[in-house]
Amino acid sequence: MEQIIKDSLNKSMSYQAYRELVADLVENNSTTGDDQGEDMVNYTKLNEQRMKRWDKTLKVSDSIKEELASIDTKQTWLVLTESWCGDAAHVVPVFNKLAELNENINFKVVLRDENELLMNQFLTNGGKSIPKLILIDDASNSVINSYGPRPTGATQLVLDYKTKHGEITPEFKEELQQWYNKDKGQNVMSDLMNLLTVSV
Repeated sequence: MEQIIKDSLNKSMSYQAYRELVADLVENNSTTGDDQGEDMVNYTKLNEQRMKRWDKTLKVSDSIKEELASIDTKQTWLVLTESWCGDAAHVVPVFNKLAELNENINFKVVLRDENELLMNQFLTNGGKSIPKLILIDDASNSVINSYGPRPTGATQLVLDYKTKHGEITPEFKEELQQWYNKDKGQNVMSDLMNLLTVSV
């Protein structure tokens, strides 16, 4: 596992580089990942707008800023994502916003389809769901915890809908986007703080 993480970190990019990559893909009518279909290209365009908005508007509460400030060990937050992923467009900018608030946190991004060995270590119910955030202690190179693909509120929404309707529909995806827009990243922030408190 340590070697897999090390190899992935060697291939990782900063959030800034990832955002530039997505902007370039949009300009060239392309997307990350193995599927270069029209739908995926359109999702990437949509997600570029979402990320741009969240980068500008996300607000972190004073209490979370205080909790974050108490992290005094060097750690790397490594996220597996792809530009077409709707959940990632709402969640990854939140990870970045939090990581920016503490110089002990180094935030890195890798693409799922290019890091299969890493993805296979962090499956969700057997699936390669993203985004998946891996918290790594820099001193020991060991995994502190992992998080994702969705915040707890969104996960519950999906479970309830699947239980009732059997599958995710385009209408529900719209509902989920509205949930993210209303929540403004707050659920991800509190989830992560809970994880970090448990881990420390």
